[in-house]
Amino acid sequence: MNVTYTCPKCEQLNRNDVDASTVALRCEACGQNLQIPPGAVEDHRVRRCLVCPSTDLFVRKDFPQRLGVAIVVVGFVASSVAWYGYHMYLTFGILFATALVDVLLYALVGEGLMCYRCGAMYRGFDNIEEHGAFDLEIHERHRQQVARLSQLEAGQQHRDAGQQRDAVHS
Repeated sequence: MNVTYTCPKCEQLNRNDVDASTVALRCEACGQNLQIPPGAVEDHRVRRCLVCPSTDLFVRKDFPQRLGVAIVVVGFVASSVAWYGYHMYLTFGILFATALVDVLLYALVGEGLMCYRCGAMYRGFDNIEEHGAFDLEIHERHRQQVARLSQLEAGQQHRDAGQQRDAVHS
């Protein structure tokens, strides 16, 4: 069982092995320890995110989305070239081959558990399906929360700069 996450301090990608006795995640780049809350991992199950305070997790295929999109784009471009050359059988052969690759990858690739808030990916844990599939409403709630926090931080920085400017002029 392991977790892949981005360190909140140095923003470097990390991968740590985890079990029920693990009490902290250590960043290899900056050495920061992230304390794992008690009860976050029980009986080889993830109950909540180990990196951030979120309990919102979802199941997804453990496959790079960019690679999946690249396969589709290559199939589309190759079939368009064949169609342009009036090679109808080749065109549909390319499209069916691309679809077959997609179906095989879907069937063969395992699933992982992902955090909506910080994007941490959990692999090798039991009963991940109890968390459910991706929910756009939950995702949007977390996205809006990040946007509001960044607006608040920008407003605070603007106020601080104004106070410094006023202090210099007085």
